Amino acid sequence: MSSLPDKIQPGLLQAFQSAEALERVGNTKIGCILVITLMPAGTLADYFVYHHWQGRDWLWPFFFLRLLCSALAAAIWGLLLTDRGRKLGKPLGVIVPLLPVVFLAGMIAATEGFASPYYAALNLVLLAVGAVLHWTPKESVIAVGLVIPIYIGAGCFHGSLPSMRILFSNFYFIALMDVIVVVGTYFQSRARFREFALRFELDLNRKALETSLQQLKENELQLVQSEKLASLGRMSAGIIHEINNPLNFATTGLFTLRKKARHLVPDQQADYTEVLTDVEDGLKRVQAIVSDLRTFTHPDVEQLDVVRISEVLTPALRFLSDEWREKIHIEQQLPEDLAIRGNKNKLIQVMVNLLQNSLDALKEKTFPASESPAIWITGLRDKARIKLVVRDNGSGIDAEHQGKIFDPFFTTKAVGAGMGLGLSVCYRIVQEYKGTITLRSQRGQFCEFTLDFPFEG
Repeated sequence: MSSLPDKIQPGLLQAFQSAEALERVGNTKIGCILVITLMPAGTLADYFVYHHWQGRDWLWPFFFLRLLCSALAAAIWGLLLTDRGRKLGKPLGVIVPLLPVVFLAGMIAATEGFASPYYAALNLVLLAVGAVLHWTPKESVIAVGLVIPIYIGAGCFHGSLPSMRILFSNFYFIALMDVIVVVGTYFQSRARFREFALRFELDLNRKALETSLQQLKENELQLVQSEKLASLGRMSAGIIHEINNPLNFATTGLFTLRKKARHLVPDQQADYTEVLTDVEDGLKRVQAIVSDLRTFTHPDVEQLDVVRISEVLTPALRFLSDEWREKIHIEQQLPEDLAIRGNKNKLIQVMVNLLQNSLDALKEKTFPASESPAIWITGLRDKARIKLVVRDNGSGIDAEHQGKIFDPFFTTKAVGAGMGLGLSVCYRIVQEYKGTITLRSQRGQFCEFTLDFPFEG
């Protein structure tokens, strides 16, 4: 017999059973206390019913039986205080009410058998089961089903039968109490389950609402950030245009100055040419920065080219130069011809995000005197695959977080320090180019990202 609905929410039944197991232990303790106190209290009934009954004093023998029953209940109560006892809470919850049943059956067998008025005490035990102990319907059927055989055994052991009126009356009331306990347990179990299901659903809805609110806040922050980046892109495009004009003027002026060098006396030409070369190198660096910014702020997302890794890494390092130059050692081992088929701007974005994560991790770690912050960037071709490894000796990532780092909005950084989108963006871009990105990390030691792309020969 099941008191649970046919269709239940996933996880609900397991949660209900766990909660019932905990409550069962507490209720069984209460049952033990009832047995410990009420069994000796029944000595008063023994005094009035069986004191000097048929020439024999049953008061003291019954008193010791009652004390023994209480002692066994006390032992079970003590066992329930241990971990092992709590694990056995379900079977012990059935044994506790059967203890007084067995001892009362012994008293019935020793006195009047089926005619003993102590059959009423068996009904009291069954009543306690329905009122105190949270049995399942199946357990109640098994337990109350044992009461009648125990009662029959006690009466048969006594050896004499009372009148049919007494026999029918006693069995009728015991059977009636059995039915009441089973039916009551059934509906009580259903009511407990419905109440728990409502609380369970309410808790799930509360958690879902909290998650949704948090997601809305993060989405709002992301929209604000995206708008800022869009505004920055438009502003950068205008700045790039304004910078290009004076760069062109300066380049034209350098060309003119270089032509004028031949009019100088020979001993001045060397110094003059050296100064012009330094200025020209500086202008070329500014032009390279402007070119990288133009690529980054005006991406052609549809265009796929064979892009050299060095063409991706150089602008990425340049964008982050203020965070690592003269602070962090960066070592590169990249073959000059190593290339990936993809969109240059998106690949730069991947590299910027990976390097930014490494730089943030290096800032978190306190290095001993024998170690200094470093990032190693290694590229190689392995058969038909291109592998790019970015490794740092920073704070690393906890093992429990490593399976979530590519999830959108997941971040271990402080509030306001990161949106948790960088690695999810990297993951999506790498997948676009039929590649994979994997992580190896040990907390406090290192963090290593490996990008694996198909080789485009």
